[in-house]
Amino acid sequence: MSETRLFFRQTGGPEVIECESFDLAAPGPGEVVVRHTAVGLNFIDIYYRSGLYPTPLPSGLGSEAAGRIEAIGEGVTGFSVGDRVAYATSPLGAYATARVMSADPLIKLPDDISDETAAAGLLKGMTAAFLSDRCAKVTAGQSALVHAAAGGVGSILVPWLVARGVTVIAHSGSEEKAAQARAAGAAHSRYCSFDELAAAVRKATDGRGVDVVFDGVGAASWAASLASVARLGLLACYGNASGPIPPVDPLSLLRAGSVFLTRPSLFDYGHDAADRQQLAETLFDMIRGGLTIKVGQRFALADAAEAHQALASRSTRSSTILII
Repeated sequence: MSETRLFFRQTGGPEVIECESFDLAAPGPGEVVVRHTAVGLNFIDIYYRSGLYPTPLPSGLGSEAAGRIEAIGEGVTGFSVGDRVAYATSPLGAYATARVMSADPLIKLPDDISDETAAAGLLKGMTAAFLSDRCAKVTAGQSALVHAAAGGVGSILVPWLVARGVTVIAHSGSEEKAAQARAAGAAHSRYCSFDELAAAVRKATDGRGVDVVFDGVGAASWAASLASVARLGLLACYGNASGPIPPVDPLSLLRAGSVFLTRPSLFDYGHDAADRQQLAETLFDMIRGGLTIKVGQRFALADAAEAHQALASRSTRSSTILII
């Protein structure tokens, strides 16, 4: 049976995404065939497509999907044909009806986690898990500023932090998104310009600033983030939705109050299978405890370029998936 996959030959806008038919190969040693049911859309997909994150060309797209194992190669253990699985840290190539891939990134899905929930939330949820519990190591009573609070990661990170006892100040790109963050448990939810944000954060914290800033926006939010963090606080810049942050003068961190700056990645916090499994299990436990992974938009696989446009324009809500 002929399969379908999306790829790009050159970097650029959504228009560089192409579609092709291909024949699926048999899995080699350590590999499996995964037939996808849903594919996760993430801002990192845009980074690769645009060239912000270099990758050899031509290249596939996407690193997150859910589906079922259709075939298993020699030496694969712990998985069987028919198992429901998901992954969030694979090499590029998830924008496809099926693929041959290493079994190493796979997470076996429990019966109470749907394919759509996994495709929409595994990467973002594991990101929220490591940002909150491993990178910032938040504790009850602390405060945090979350940028893009109604976005893919933000919509999970806000209730996650609230569940950890953190006072959350949410920043969003519209009144509607601010209301969504407020409904998710944010103690303060702001829709304002970045120029106004730091003053609002200082007012909400009696002039102190927040213990942690979680910033997935990048260039546009950098100045506001630095001006919002408390003395000896942490600035975790985990994304570049508005472009990369300009070079940082270490003296600016001193002037901000000897603050700590990190650029964390799931690749490092979930570097091996055991770490990824633990992050995934923490996410699944949070879902069972009431965390909702919302799917705001569903696109057909063939409409991935349209989905990229929607994500880049910040018109999406929560998570976005491609349906196979």
